[in-house]
Amino acid sequence: MSTDLDWFKSSYSSGQGGECIEVALTPTTIHIRDSKTPATPTAPALQVTPTTWKAFLNTLL
Repeated sequence: MSTDLDWFKSSYSSGQGGECIEVALTPTTIHIRDSKTPATPTAPALQVTPTTWKAFLNTLL
């Protein structure tokens, strides 16, 4: 499933490497994965609702 998504590196990820996450957005789910994990359908990914994602991002501001 995750290979069908449009993944992008989060703007909150460090440019120094090591702390990178990738995010894929859909209308009902935000998919989050470690960018160092091989992009395979079985790679672990966290899935949260847009409301939960927004609340998380608000804690970073």
